[in-house]
Amino acid sequence: MPADEAPSGESWSLSPDSRRPLPELIEQKLREQIIGGTLKAGDRLPTEPELARKLDVARSSLRTALQRLQLQGIVEVRRGLGWYVRRTDLTAVEENLEGRLAARRFSPTDLLEVRIALETTAASLAAVRADDGELDELAKLNRRYERASADDVQEVVEADEEFHSALVRASHNELLVQMYQALVPGLQDCKRHAQPSTGVHNRSANEHDQVVWFLRRHDEVGAKSAMTTHLLGLYDDLATDSSEPRATMSTYVGVSDTPIWNRSR
Repeated sequence: MPADEAPSGESWSLSPDSRRPLPELIEQKLREQIIGGTLKAGDRLPTEPELARKLDVARSSLRTALQRLQLQGIVEVRRGLGWYVRRTDLTAVEENLEGRLAARRFSPTDLLEVRIALETTAASLAAVRADDGELDELAKLNRRYERASADDVQEVVEADEEFHSALVRASHNELLVQMYQALVPGLQDCKRHAQPSTGVHNRSANEHDQVVWFLRRHDEVGAKSAMTTHLLGLYDDLATDSSEPRATMSTYVGVSDTPIWNRSR
């Protein structure tokens, strides 16, 4: 059945799970529609406004979910035509990198180490490329993060991810943005399970401010170093695999501004 003729109403209702970000719930629903046969390979999805109406969500959240499915090779966008189902064999999808990321098949330590590589590079690029509007938006997003109650884990996680995603977008490197977005679901799981304390929350807000301070001065070395300090602190809080060498703050001994990986004691 073509997507535009798919049943409306209950079949498009999202699972009521306030602990999970909305794009994850949308992604899950679209997967269910594919697995259940409502959407078949080659079908055109409803337009974004129509699909947002069916799901009762904002288009920004819908687009994030579609982009995640695109990364996994499940849907594709055809210029001037819209979104199409690319494949329905989701078991095979989970064997590729994007599918394994979506299925949370990497450890928190693996995800955090890759995040350090990607986001410190993004910070240095943003110092060179971000415009005043993007920098003002980063400061605004960090104020939202500061105001979030440490007791409201979901609000803290969402506000934090908005800040970091905006910083990566400010790098103006589309491949880097796509790679980072593939990590987001797993990173959010790490943060939700960690139950950050008020002290960690306040420290992170201050470190976000430091990153923005260097970005406004177009200091790529300072921005990268500030982001490295921030992410290594989170890595120490959230990484769970104690059998592997760990990054330490010996980063700043000498001339290196990249993490030094030392054997865990």
